[in-house]
Amino acid sequence: MEDASAAETQTARRLPVQQRSRERVQRILAAATELIASQGSDGLRMSEVAERAGISIGSLYQYFADRNALVRALAERFQAEGRACIEAGLSRAGDVAGFGDAFAELIDTYYGLFLAEPVWRDIWTAMQADRTLRAVELAESRLNGALVAGALLRLKPGADPQDLGVRAFLVMQLGEATMRLAVSVSRAEGDLLVEAYKRMAITELLVD
Repeated sequence: MEDASAAETQTARRLPVQQRSRERVQRILAAATELIASQGSDGLRMSEVAERAGISIGSLYQYFADRNALVRALAERFQAEGRACIEAGLSRAGDVAGFGDAFAELIDTYYGLFLAEPVWRDIWTAMQADRTLRAVELAESRLNGALVAGALLRLKPGADPQDLGVRAFLVMQLGEATMRLAVSVSRAEGDLLVEAYKRMAITELLVD
């Protein structure tokens, strides 16, 4: 099974410590985002990223080993935003019914982001084509599942943590698959698929 240990390639070759280096990395990521928005991740070229970021190709390779490292860095940025959204959304749930409402709202938000942000959608698709990047997604599903399980355990302290953890991990991973399917069909059908997922996911999470 792929897991976080499979993702051994560093996001960046050199960790930015100084302010100048951090700003350079931000320029690189911004340039990569702009290029993906205009031509897709398949057409991303390191030389074009360097040119748009205003740095030499050698400087770019000091920070990112290849295209996949750039895609991974962007994916991790989006994933960090997603985790923060999950934590904030579920922390407001005061009871089990409130949890269901909060979870449904989070799924709607997630779906809306993929519909509205073609760069996010393109990066997400690119991750499916690379084994290492798929491992990053799987690890993210585990983290998100742990957040969901933790929020539910707060509301249901008598629940079995291991069982709930397994179900939450499955629900979050199936959520990724649902989003992939929903954005690949018509909007009307995609909406129906997301609604069906929400019903099944909430039922599975809340079952005793």
